[in-house]
Amino acid sequence: MLRLSRTSKIVLGVVVAIVLAFMYIPLALVVLNSFNSARIVSWPVSGFSLEWWGKAFTSEPVRAALLNSVLVASGATVIAVILGTLVAFALQRYSFFGQRAVNLLVVLPIALPGIVTGVALNNTYNQLLEPIGIQVGFYGMIIAHGTFCIVMVFNNVLARLRRMNPSIEEASQDLGASPWQTFRLVTLPQFRSALIAGAILAFALSFDEVYVTIFTAPPGVDTLPLWIMNQMARPNEANVVNVVATVVIVASFLPVWISQRLGKEVDERD
Repeated sequence: MLRLSRTSKIVLGVVVAIVLAFMYIPLALVVLNSFNSARIVSWPVSGFSLEWWGKAFTSEPVRAALLNSVLVASGATVIAVILGTLVAFALQRYSFFGQRAVNLLVVLPIALPGIVTGVALNNTYNQLLEPIGIQVGFYGMIIAHGTFCIVMVFNNVLARLRRMNPSIEEASQDLGASPWQTFRLVTLPQFRSALIAGAILAFALSFDEVYVTIFTAPPGVDTLPLWIMNQMARPNEANVVNVVATVVIVASFLPVWISQRLGKEVDERD
């Protein structure tokens, strides 16, 4: 076990404290300003008020943007779960020509800058599909998000499949189980936690995507990140934005906690 000197521990502790402060003090300011009685963001907070919370929860644009974000993220997650799992099984269980190329093509969208993906999809929708009468509309935005969310599920499931013992499935089939029974009772329980963790990450990635959404959202349709970005240009609405951001911050703890728990369960099982 590596042992650090007292000086090293102090230096490491100071560095960690600075990094954590740099990360979380701005978030704390967002939360505090959501209760600020002033009409504009200010520091120190001039007084305590729930006025902005009331306006945020009764705002129709906020509710519409939140609903759009949930629908898009849910649709993208479904696409990612289905396609990401299928591709992971194909690359893990079979050998075929172009296997490495397929692996690269699946991972590539997450490596590309979001603005490049957004421009490419926008050109495809507007210059290729619309002239032949195909209007993708809201579904086009879901498909666009699904293209980079697949990687989250694919990586998690593929990593788990590589750690599975194939002899367990072979034993199930030798004992007379059908392929579906083997998958449902033997295979799925072994990679289910990785699948759920990947789905959660895919949902979170889609929920806060901005660049791809800007280029693929239909006219007049805002997701929550787009609504926040548009409202930041209005100083009088900044504290309402802080309320929405505070809710998102609190809600973000749940998927992170679930993902950590699922990852811990996988490690303990192994």
